[in-house]
Amino acid sequence: MGRIVSHTELLESVAADREAGQSIALANGCFDLLHVGHIRYLAGAAAEADRLVVAINSDESVMALKGPGQPVLPAAERAEVVAALEMVDYVVVFATPTVSDLLRALRPEVHCKGADYTVETVPERETVRGYGGRTAIVGDPKGHSTHDLLARIARLAKHAGSA
Repeated sequence: MGRIVSHTELLESVAADREAGQSIALANGCFDLLHVGHIRYLAGAAAEADRLVVAINSDESVMALKGPGQPVLPAAERAEVVAALEMVDYVVVFATPTVSDLLRALRPEVHCKGADYTVETVPERETVRGYGGRTAIVGDPKGHSTHDLLARIARLAKHAGSA
């Protein structure tokens, strides 16, 4: 089970891990309504290094990315759910539009993104190249999304209400 940490605590913990010879992978996302696509993404990311850091978008950045109605769960709850996963070592919440600032500070050996990206389309790819890290595309093909899950729930609720 992972630990929810502040930015400062994360940098200190990762420094200690590196002194112990551990490599670091960073995965990031909104993680609103955890589903199998998230699990497969994080399992793939965890396989890329000894330690997995998961950076979760703040509530404000999720609203900016996804629009009204999201996130369904506040950042503190999303962080707690992700931290409970066995493959996750650290969870941190970030508020910037991309995770580039955290990548520059942390310098993980691997930045992991889901299969809805290619290495060329990852927004932070130049940041990662700049410090000598690599980008890995992990997880299964994008067949799952929180947006689709919310739409399905809404359809089921509408159907149940008319029955």
